[in-house]
Amino acid sequence: MKVSRRGFLKISGAVAAGMAVGSMGFDLQPVKVHAQMLKTRYAKETTTICCYCGVGCGALVHTSKKGDGRIINIEGDPDHVINRGALCSKGAALKGLAENTNRLLNPMYRAPFSDKWEEVSWDWAIDRIAQRVKKTRDASFMKRNAAGQVVNRTEAIASVGSAAFDNEECWIYQALMRALGLVYIEHQARLCHSSTVAALAESFGRGAMTNHFIDMKNSDCILVMGSNAAETHPISFKWVTEAQRKGATLISVDPRFTRTSAKADIYAPLRSGTDVAFLGGMIRYILENGLYHKDYVLHYTNATLLLNPEYRFEKGLFAGFDPKTRKYDQSKWAFQLDAEEKPKRDMSLKDPLCVFNQLKKHYSRYDLKTVSSVTGTSEADLLAVYKAFTATGKPDKAGTILYAMGWTQHTIGVQIIRTMTIVQLLLGNIGMAGGGVNALRGESNVQGSTDHALLYHIYPGYLGVPTAKAQKLADILSRRPKSKDPLSLNWWQNEPKYIVSFLKAMFGDQATAENEFGYPWMPKLEDGKAYSWLDLFDEMYKGSIKGLFAWGMNPACSGANSNKTRKALANLEWLVNVNLFDNETGSFWKGPGMKPGDIGTEVFMLPACVSVEKEGSITNSGRWMQWRYAGPNPLGNSRPDGDIILELGLKLKEIYQKEGGVFPDPILNLKWDYMSQGKYDPHKVAKIINGTFTRDVKIGDKEFKAGKQVPSFAFLQADGSTACGNWIYSGSYTDAGNMAARRKTNDAVNQIGLYPEFAWAWPVNRRILYNRASVDLKGQPFDAKRWVMKWEGDKWIGDIPDGPAPPLADAQGNPNPNGKHPFIMTLHGFGQLFGPGLKDGPFPEHYEAMECPIEKNPLSDQLHSPTVPMYASAADQFAATCDPKYPYVCSTYRVSEHWQTGLMTRPQPWLLELQPQVFVEMSEELAKLKNIQNGERVIVSTVRGSLEATAIVTKRFRPMKIAGTLVYPIGLPYNYGWRWPASGTEESANLLTASTGDSNTRIPETKTFMANVSKK
Repeated sequence: MKVSRRGFLKISGAVAAGMAVGSMGFDLQPVKVHAQMLKTRYAKETTTICCYCGVGCGALVHTSKKGDGRIINIEGDPDHVINRGALCSKGAALKGLAENTNRLLNPMYRAPFSDKWEEVSWDWAIDRIAQRVKKTRDASFMKRNAAGQVVNRTEAIASVGSAAFDNEECWIYQALMRALGLVYIEHQARLCHSSTVAALAESFGRGAMTNHFIDMKNSDCILVMGSNAAETHPISFKWVTEAQRKGATLISVDPRFTRTSAKADIYAPLRSGTDVAFLGGMIRYILENGLYHKDYVLHYTNATLLLNPEYRFEKGLFAGFDPKTRKYDQSKWAFQLDAEEKPKRDMSLKDPLCVFNQLKKHYSRYDLKTVSSVTGTSEADLLAVYKAFTATGKPDKAGTILYAMGWTQHTIGVQIIRTMTIVQLLLGNIGMAGGGVNALRGESNVQGSTDHALLYHIYPGYLGVPTAKAQKLADILSRRPKSKDPLSLNWWQNEPKYIVSFLKAMFGDQATAENEFGYPWMPKLEDGKAYSWLDLFDEMYKGSIKGLFAWGMNPACSGANSNKTRKALANLEWLVNVNLFDNETGSFWKGPGMKPGDIGTEVFMLPACVSVEKEGSITNSGRWMQWRYAGPNPLGNSRPDGDIILELGLKLKEIYQKEGGVFPDPILNLKWDYMSQGKYDPHKVAKIINGTFTRDVKIGDKEFKAGKQVPSFAFLQADGSTACGNWIYSGSYTDAGNMAARRKTNDAVNQIGLYPEFAWAWPVNRRILYNRASVDLKGQPFDAKRWVMKWEGDKWIGDIPDGPAPPLADAQGNPNPNGKHPFIMTLHGFGQLFGPGLKDGPFPEHYEAMECPIEKNPLSDQLHSPTVPMYASAADQFAATCDPKYPYVCSTYRVSEHWQTGLMTRPQPWLLELQPQVFVEMSEELAKLKNIQNGERVIVSTVRGSLEATAIVTKRFRPMKIAGTLVYPIGLPYNYGWRWPASGTEESANLLTASTGDSNTRIPETKTFMANVSKK
């Protein structure tokens, strides 16, 4: 008899209950049976995925079949392989999110200059919004730019959001926004992990978490740095503790002694923003002591490639820097090519221009004493961390890194992550079970919403959005450089298939070869111009953006320099805010310091339903795409996001069809047949995302009929015979069915926790990326105990191989002519120690934050990153270096009970009671210096703003000696805002943070800034 885990628990519980009452002479079996019936007989049971962080925990929803048809109970799903029934404080309160008297239940309207909300109908709201969109679009539409190039865009309408969408909603939303001609398209990922995507893509080829949550149990050493995983991703931590039970070492490196630190075997403090220095010291330690995985480094990384003789690093600057433009000429960082245009290699690692020796040279300055003076970490603590983690450089050991926004939100955020990728490549930890560089995403579908391109610079599947110089489709189909190395699979050479298939998904039958598959209808970016979050709100602050969709986002609290954001919102002509609750963005016009009578922004606040009230898929941080189902119907008149998006699109089509307008072609030709029985159908969208054949075709020896689902992206074509919304999701919804809905709990043959038939992982259900680097040249695992895959006979077994090629050598060690390098998404097939594609340098270098407590960088003559973006609006101010008015290094973080800006937790009485106030933590030494008592209300201020907070005097922070100066760190959570709780006294920490960000992605630097704290 096969019994599920949940069934076993039920049986076990019944046996235990029977034994207990039997010994007392009572028979309570009828009572127990009745209790079970109360829960299930009158309830519908559905499975869902938690809507908070990116772990992807499963939950069971019991919805009443009678009465009001509402939720009876929500509990963890014991059959879910990730959380196994466990939920964190937020997940456990999920019922309180849905059954909440604070929810928005009807569309609300605020007229220009009004001081009140009015309740309106959906029909009125959708029609009015569509008219406002059309008026703004038609008035601002730019057919050609100043250079005469066709761009077909509007820069007067912007969109932010949403990682709260299901994948299918993400896809139709980006399709509608692009059909309207929007280029200001941003969402949560810009603020949390955009630097992750750039860093990991530069190093490995893809921007995603390399492994997955269950795989943490396979690690020998886990370094949590730039994250407080026990607090912010609590259920992920069950797999960390599982590894510890098997003997793994847990290291916590953090400015504050956190919940993660309390569970760690080693804790080391550091000053916020000095992670490159800390990890650069580890790189030096690895190289000095020969601790790198020699075969891995030699064959699987670009350590052997020779650099341009013009390459150099002097006085904190790399070769090619132009001080006038504040940009680098990246040609100075190119690799040398031989007569056949293949990269030159030095397999002896003796040439001074090979990457390996330049790496040694670059980090030779990062000695223990210097690193300690920069980071504030003692030399003893540095050594303890270095020794423990670098022990995983042995072939049969594996170490992993868990990080989050403590790394990403810096002006050097990309380079912090790049530093760790270098460490992991040197130690041979990429592709291994228990290894990897693992970004912990902060929202349930921020991975999926990034995959589906709710960002200005990418189409779905990380296809770069074309700029104005790409006037013809052929210009972007031929844009990818191609490696002449026959051992490089160079997967991006397939991009034309993915682009044409995407355009066919956008415009359906209207996309033909004759009209370049609708390419002229797509908006083009201006060359050299950024349309990211900071730029978007800077333009809005200046008044050039007239309309904004804020969908499932709360930018009045979530973005850096929130005072500037709120002033910018007041410059809009109209704002559409879609959310579950009234919030600081929708009601900005009546917030602190605002005078409604002076603000002409017309505001529409639309009620979205809660995740448990709708159906669709979301993708967790480990790339697992999971399907969730609707329990109760949407509460009140709230609606699923998909229904709202589809109705708005239909209304816009109707208006442009009737009234005409400027360049209606992309709107009228947009494929928009995603309804069944008058309602949005996520399955129809999921199928087009996967891909379908548009006509009968024969590919190789296989024949496919029109209308059939594409089996995988290997079958996509560049001739219009396939339509695919997102190539990396091809294979997720095939003719065999919905792969994301699978629930089988059998493990793979290697028994390392891959669970290949539970849900679906992109790409092609691969669970560990770059897994062909986990084997030697003959295809045999470096780690025989925890092998990911291996070559047997004429095929790979285990995980889905990262690239179909056989090993680089046969069983006798002879070169295999069909073998390929394992990093198939990089140009030359190697993991990149040297990354020539980033804007601020090919090797990570420590630079100070834009606000810092020291006058000189101990590692070079360059204090700040020379390429950091700067803004010149009146609201963009920085404290002077070592400004005595702002002497303390401040950082922001999250608490377990709240989530992001708190908008899905602060309106919940259970969670708000647990964490009711914004607080500022400080050391006992600083509290004594300022005469501040624990529990007092104090003022925290920066040059940009201030807020009131409750003082928590703690041993979790300690003063640090930085370059001979005593520095006091402080910190506060960013989960608050004035709308909830109703007192209006708890404000966002982002009132304090600065409008600057990373050179590559412009992610705001909210983790390091200078502040003051004083008695109220």
